Amino acid sequence: MKKLLMLLVLVPAVLGMIQAGAQTASQPSGQAAPTGPTIKDPAEYNAYVTALNQTDPSSKAQALETFLQQYPNSVVKVSGLELLMATYQQLGNAQKVTDTASRVIQADPNNLRALALLTYINRQQSEAGGPNAAQMLQQAAQYAQKGMQAIQSAQKPPEVTAADWEKLKEQTQVIFAGAAGMAALQQKDYPNAQKYLTIAAQAQPNDLRNVYPLALAYLQQKPQDVRGLWYIARAANLAAGSPAQAQIAAYGKRAYTIYHGGDDGWDQLVAQAKIAPAPPADFSVKPAPTPAEQAANLANSKPVEQMSFDEFQLILTSGNQQAVDKVWSAIKGKPIAFEGKVISTSKSSLMLAATVDDIQNNRADVEVTFEAPISASLMPKQGAMAKVEGTPESYDANPFMIHMGKGAFIGAPAKKTPPARKPPARKKPAQ
Repeated sequence: MKKLLMLLVLVPAVLGMIQAGAQTASQPSGQAAPTGPTIKDPAEYNAYVTALNQTDPSSKAQALETFLQQYPNSVVKVSGLELLMATYQQLGNAQKVTDTASRVIQADPNNLRALALLTYINRQQSEAGGPNAAQMLQQAAQYAQKGMQAIQSAQKPPEVTAADWEKLKEQTQVIFAGAAGMAALQQKDYPNAQKYLTIAAQAQPNDLRNVYPLALAYLQQKPQDVRGLWYIARAANLAAGSPAQAQIAAYGKRAYTIYHGGDDGWDQLVAQAKIAPAPPADFSVKPAPTPAEQAANLANSKPVEQMSFDEFQLILTSGNQQAVDKVWSAIKGKPIAFEGKVISTSKSSLMLAATVDDIQNNRADVEVTFEAPISASLMPKQGAMAKVEGTPESYDANPFMIHMGKGAFIGAPAKKTPPARKPPARKKPAQ
């Protein structure tokens, strides 16, 4: 019931004007000039008016069903179905709303109200999750495409004013564009996702359901579009007070930090996006330094002997040959002591992860070869942390791997040399 009440609030155009249109259509021949279709048969007219005048939603729904069954070809069939659709919505009967909207489409394929309702309901059901979520979203997208075509081709009903017709088209377009954009985002069709979701977000800039996916449509494409950082900041504001606030804000800050190279300026962006629905024409965020630039800055600012394996990896994979040569010449052939996660072992070598990312991902980035087979007592277990020393001999940039020789365990007890055995004392022969 709550979902249907929310739909009633969000989709006023779908239900608005139905009652007014139905009333004008119900005027019999000979009375004041109607603006819509006229019921000429008195019995049909009386049955329709009786249904209209029901104040109890259940009684009205039953009376309308009876009327539509008795007069399946009535000139007010579409108006009657629209009113029935709205009545079932008042009753909170989602299935009947959907079924009646489908009946409206059968009678009037370009009916904006029914198409908008079917689009909205299918999108809402897809967002609820479940095994049919993707299918429901695609169904919503199909209705949305029909709806956007109908906006261009549908004729204004005679009982609807020009102003109300334009309002109906504007409001239903938001529903159609939002669903079409969500479906495109699901298919990773980022240009169309941006196109449709922008229409929806511009029409309703405070609707998180369209602003957040618009941010994703910009941020998930490669390369990222900086406008996505604005819309994710906007979404973080719109989500305030909801369970999703922390997650959206964290995602936005991380995306900003990755793009910019730091989180400086993020709070200011959030404050700007709170008061402006769309980024200004000159909006920009300074991108992070390239790997080559980062390598140069690091190589020129930090002594090589103080660098971590993460910094070795950054420089040796950066493509900045000057920085690469400087670091590699400083570490090649010189023993390095470090601690790494054991990924795999062999008789005389260890595959270790020494960088933070590779430790987390269980991916080797250092191979240490020992000069002699590793004893069973010293062999570390897979997944354990091992303190070793090795001498860099070569490296691979992609995938990154440093190959070391002369491996040794740090802190391992040295082999003891057995004491020399003294020759047995010779006894002098007895005299």
